[in-house]
Amino acid sequence: WKKLYLAHHWPVTVCKMSANDCQDPPEYWTIHGLWPDKTEECNRTWHFNVTEIKDLMSDMRHYWPDVLHSSLNRTQFWKHEWEKHGTCAATLQVLNSQKKYFGKALELYQHVDLNSCLLKAGIKPSSSYYQMTAIKEALTRFYGVTPKIQCLPPEEGEKAQTIGQIEFCFTKELQLRNCTAPKGESDLTQADWKLGTEELSVCSDTLPTYYPSQVQ
Repeated sequence: WKKLYLAHHWPVTVCKMSANDCQDPPEYWTIHGLWPDKTEECNRTWHFNVTEIKDLMSDMRHYWPDVLHSSLNRTQFWKHEWEKHGTCAATLQVLNSQKKYFGKALELYQHVDLNSCLLKAGIKPSSSYYQMTAIKEALTRFYGVTPKIQCLPPEEGEKAQTIGQIEFCFTKELQLRNCTAPKGESDLTQADWKLGTEELSVCSDTLPTYYPSQVQ
């Protein structure tokens, strides 16, 4: 693999996608995962062990919660992320244990500090619409790189897309880089993220964009 995606998702949109037992989703961007591109499930024998990350627990629950299943003792989401993505990321020395993988993802999340960057740019959850180009420009101006932004396409009768996920790309040295692939390099990342029948796809630059403040 060539790069890592640090995916943040917007809990309100995640809940909108799935009528699951979402209760009071956090009103800040949380971690979805840290994903090497082009690889999945690299070591099926390396099982998730929650005791390895017990020191990270309070941060994990706060910044990397299982938005869909709100009970606190759920570790299924982290298990899934480790087995699917962490076992692949572990080819890097700085990510080669569960504690390092989850700890480093938390560190990158704090470093990117997406929540405060959006607020500084005046982009906050609202009942009015945003232009996707304005959101992109703010992020690119702030970080100096192009992130990948995913939305829930408009539902029947809606005219706006709903922002759902913002991914930042990192090199193997854990430096921010553009998420766009250089010409000639195809950028096949994991299939678009599905929940039930709804799925996120790359946002359209032309549709008005909804950044919802609570689950409708």
